[in-house]
Amino acid sequence: MPKAKSPAKSPAAKAEEPRTFSLHWGNGIIEEEVRIGSTYHHPTIQLLKFTEGSAKGTREIRFCHYNHRGQFQRSPLIIDEKDIPALRKALNETPKLKGLLKKLIG
Repeated sequence: MPKAKSPAKSPAAKAEEPRTFSLHWGNGIIEEEVRIGSTYHHPTIQLLKFTEGSAKGTREIRFCHYNHRGQFQRSPLIIDEKDIPALRKALNETPKLKGLLKKLIG
């Protein structure tokens, strides 16, 4: 079951204290994150770094979103075509995450 501490204040903000997550196959920290505001929610892409469990030592990408109150949502991420440029710009602040995402198209 995913869980995260309070959301970052800007798309590429670095939190003072690492935000954590917990999944069935391991726990860890959100190493990098991009988040943009949109009409219906805050599309978010996270680089998860596993520090415990069977996935310890690995990284995974989570595509998710938060509502306008900052609450994590357990539904599919849907990104409006008009929001792609803002998301692409935000990725410039997260080099590890951007590098992994390039592997999807390269």
